[in-house]
Amino acid sequence: MALLFATNNKHKLAEVRSILGPDFHVLSLSDVGFSDDVPETQDTIEGNAEQKAKYIFERFRMPVLADDSGLEVNALNGAPGVRSARYAGVHGNSAENIRLLLKNLEGVEDRSARFKCVLAYIDETGQLTLFEGIVKGTLLTETRGEGGFGYDPLFVPQGYTQTFAEMAEDEKNDISHRANALRKFTEFLKTRS
Repeated sequence: MALLFATNNKHKLAEVRSILGPDFHVLSLSDVGFSDDVPETQDTIEGNAEQKAKYIFERFRMPVLADDSGLEVNALNGAPGVRSARYAGVHGNSAENIRLLLKNLEGVEDRSARFKCVLAYIDETGQLTLFEGIVKGTLLTETRGEGGFGYDPLFVPQGYTQTFAEMAEDEKNDISHRANALRKFTEFLKTRS
């Protein structure tokens, strides 16, 4: 199945291709010659995923999958949440985002958090369906590990001792928020075939 994944993020693209496997021909925006920014102006993760999917579907009229995800920290009332990628002001600056998060959590005992991913799928007829994936865990007081991206070096998923950044890629891809949402997505497709 051919599927256009509405992202310019190479890490997310590789993760989605790895999780979905060979049954899906996942195209990136660059594969279809699209290099413009995709709007993310909504104030919820769900809203951003839906906005991105609709924006790309309007241009290419083929099945589209878009995602938005964020880290929700209990002690910070769900922040950084929808602003996770630009928490420190500049989009995608992981080091600054992590630095600000650690500063905001100084002296805070409750380190519980969750990663949330919402996938928005628009099929060839234009029908929209949303899928949510969540993984709960704890935030460390300093980074560990070289893998992953974003907040992965701080996040230890529930039931594990390693951060996402310390895990092998396939292990992280098995339990991540994006993996959980993608499982729901593939189950949904099976019910329609």
